[in-house]
Amino acid sequence: MNQRGVAESVQWAILMPALLMLILGLVQTGIWLHGRAVAAAAAATIADLRVPGDDPAAAEDAGRRVAASGGLTDVGVEVDIEQGLLVVTVTGRPLSFLDFGLTQIRERAVLPAEVVR
Repeated sequence: MNQRGVAESVQWAILMPALLMLILGLVQTGIWLHGRAVAAAAAATIADLRVPGDDPAAAEDAGRRVAASGGLTDVGVEVDIEQGLLVVTVTGRPLSFLDFGLTQIRERAVLPAEVVR
């Protein structure tokens, strides 16, 4: 093997892992952004279904189904009425290749409370 072949092998040995890390990072970013959109949709679903006369548990259950169908796990739902606003917070974790504890997603939906009461 000549010097040129060794240099090319070393270049590829350095370049390929970096390229694979870049591709996996882009895929992971896409998964995380999708998880945020799913959590926001779940929060909006719960807020929209919290109308007067309806069962609040049914609204929360519908939001949890939206989150689960979008791939979120460890889904948590908080519903508060603060300063005349209905605040729905949905938390969850999307799938991930490497979880360093940074994949927790938290999204909120806010409606005027008089629409809910």
